[in-house]
Amino acid sequence: MNTVRRNIVTALLALPLAMTVTAQAATWPDRPITMIVPFPPGGPTDLVARLMASQLSQQLGQTVVVENKAGANATIGMTAAAKAKPDGYTILYNTSSISLAPNLYTKLALNPEKDFDAVSSTAVIPLVLLTHPSVPVNTVKEFIDYARKNPGKLSYGSAGAGNVTHLGAFLFNQSTGIDAQHIPYRGSAPAMTDLVGGQVQFMTNTLNDSLPFISENRVKALAVTSKERSATLPDVPTAAEEVIPGFEMGAWQGIVVPAGTPPAIIDKLNAEIRTALKTDTMRKQLEAQGAQALGSSPAEYDAYIRSETKRWGDVIRAAGVKLD
Repeated sequence: MNTVRRNIVTALLALPLAMTVTAQAATWPDRPITMIVPFPPGGPTDLVARLMASQLSQQLGQTVVVENKAGANATIGMTAAAKAKPDGYTILYNTSSISLAPNLYTKLALNPEKDFDAVSSTAVIPLVLLTHPSVPVNTVKEFIDYARKNPGKLSYGSAGAGNVTHLGAFLFNQSTGIDAQHIPYRGSAPAMTDLVGGQVQFMTNTLNDSLPFISENRVKALAVTSKERSATLPDVPTAAEEVIPGFEMGAWQGIVVPAGTPPAIIDKLNAEIRTALKTDTMRKQLEAQGAQALGSSPAEYDAYIRSETKRWGDVIRAAGVKLD
C-alpha cells in the first residue's frame, strides 16, 4: 500500500472517533460533574471550591458535585482525579500542592505535568503573618528585629510539613534572617488553635482561614504576602512594601482535568470559569474570604503551574523537606 492510500485509510479509520469526540464536546455537560477537592470539608480551599461549584452549576445547568478526597498533602485526591475518565465529568479543584507534590515526594503515584490538562486559574488567597498577642511587637519590622534578637527561641506552626503555610514561613524567615523552630500540625485548624493558645508564637496562614481570629483580636496580623494590600485588611501592609521588595506568594488555586480531555470541553469549561469569576456574586464572596479572583487561558495556567513547580522546588530543597 503506497503512502497516499495508507494516509487515506488512517484518516478514514480515525474519522468515527473524531466524530464521537466532537459530538461529546457539543453536548457536554449532559449529566452532573464531579469536582474533586483534595482537602477536608470546611477548609480554606473547600470554601472557595464550593463557591465555584455552585456558580458553575447555575451556568451549566448541571449539578457540580463536590467530592472531598483529603490526605497526603492533596496527593490522594490528585491521584483519584488523574485516574478518572478524561471526558469532562471529573475535574480537580487544585491548589499549589500540584506544584509542591513533585518536589516533596520521590515516589509519587502521578506526574501532575503529564497526567493533567490545565483549564484555568481561579483565585489566590494571600498568606498573612500572624503573631500571638504575647509577642511584644506591633509591626512586621518590629517582629523581624525581635526574632533576630532571639534566634531559635520562637516557634511557628503550619498546616503540615511541605504545606504552603510551612514553606511560606520558611521563605519569609530565610529572606529576613530569622532562625525559628517549625512545628508542623495536621491541618491549619490545630495550628491556629495552638497559635491562639500561645504554644507557638507565629504563623503564616491563609487569609480566609485567619480572618475570624484577627477580627476577634486573638492574633495580630502584621503583613500579607500578596503584591498589593488586601481589601479585607486594608490597614495591614504587604511584606513587599515593608521589608522584602518583590516578595509575593499565596495559596493559589485553579482547575485541571485528566489528560486527554477533549480540547473543546476544556475550552468550554475555561470560558464558564472565567465568566463565573466575573460575576458580582463570586467576586463579593471571594472578597469576603480575603481571596482574589484570577482567571486565565489553559496555556497560561499550564505555564504558571510549571513555573511554580520550579520555584517551589528551589525552596523545598533549601528547606530540606522530603515526605517519603
